[in-house]
Amino acid sequence: MRQIVLLPGLACDAALWRDQIPALCAAGHRVVVGDVAQRHPSLPEMARALLAELTGPLVLIGSSMGGMLALHAQQAAPTRVAAMALLSTTAQADTPALIKLRSDAIVEFQQGRAELVLRANAMFAFHPDHAADAALVDDYVGHVLRIGAVQLIAQNRAVMARADMRPWLAGVRCPVLVACGDSDLLTPQALSNEMASALPVAQLQVVARAGHLMTWEQPERVNAVLLQWLAALPPV
Repeated sequence: MRQIVLLPGLACDAALWRDQIPALCAAGHRVVVGDVAQRHPSLPEMARALLAELTGPLVLIGSSMGGMLALHAQQAAPTRVAAMALLSTTAQADTPALIKLRSDAIVEFQQGRAELVLRANAMFAFHPDHAADAALVDDYVGHVLRIGAVQLIAQNRAVMARADMRPWLAGVRCPVLVACGDSDLLTPQALSNEMASALPVAQLQVVARAGHLMTWEQPERVNAVLLQWLAALPPV
């Protein structure tokens, strides 16, 4: 039986999937949440640890940095990865401008200003309708602060150091779901379009009224997209 592995985004944990886990389990899927991002300093090392710690064929569902991790795992062991869902992510490397932004943010995190940075950037994480939801923003900021500044710094460094993964895409033979929010300012839809066009077996889904954190913003729609895609996967 395939094992579904949920891979959270940067400085996130299982709470990012709080609405997906019950729906996937209720549909009869065997689900685990990967935490290798909190234990290893680079995406290649995270991928190797993930593959070593789990057995059998894997369906990797990754959000943002979790999608980058899924691509690294598939590249390292293509026969182990039966399918991937890449949510709110990109195959591109960081641009110099993004590296500068992350580097500046790391300085702020080191100086104890993580909450100020997170709140200032909430508008980029959510659809405009949800960025105005104080309770949702508080929930997100509290989630990341619980993971902590040490992880914020380490995972930003891991993301900054990643390779351009676009040359890998043409060699990916497993089915891939590429999904993004229609108002994602951090990984705009053009990046998802690029991946879906380059992957040999890909399905693109755009989730309406969602930004970067669509698992929280549109949980029912995300659940429906994932369950429909999983149901259509060929048997192992």
